[in-house]
Amino acid sequence: MTPPVLPPATSTPSATFRPYERLNNPADFRRAFERKRSASDSRMVVHGVENGRDYSRLGISVGRKRIRSAAARNVVKRAIREAFRLSKAELPPGLDLVVVPRGPGLTVAEARRTLPGLAQAVARRVGLKVAKAP
Repeated sequence: MTPPVLPPATSTPSATFRPYERLNNPADFRRAFERKRSASDSRMVVHGVENGRDYSRLGISVGRKRIRSAAARNVVKRAIREAFRLSKAELPPGLDLVVVPRGPGLTVAEARRTLPGLAQAVARRVGLKVAKAP
């Protein structure tokens, strides 16, 4: 029996959102909030903490006070996950990111435009080396 053929390693990350890239453990969320390293704009706040891995992970915290409707909360969470998935190549590696939207109506385009810049700002505040954008 021959070993399976693996695809060649590429320098660009896969455009999928893998289970290991999700923050599920409440302790990870708590750690990101307690370190008080964040960046924000009018649409979202991104909290971050170094994770010691060679990839970033995403957690999303959407409160019922900010977005009352469960359907609207789910739409916002989907938009943030999609922005993370599409922007992985632009995000600094080695961060646990917790995104807190500031209100309903966040679109994928807005999140995708905003998330990489906020993640890089958090990485600088955490003390990670961040490559300059071209």
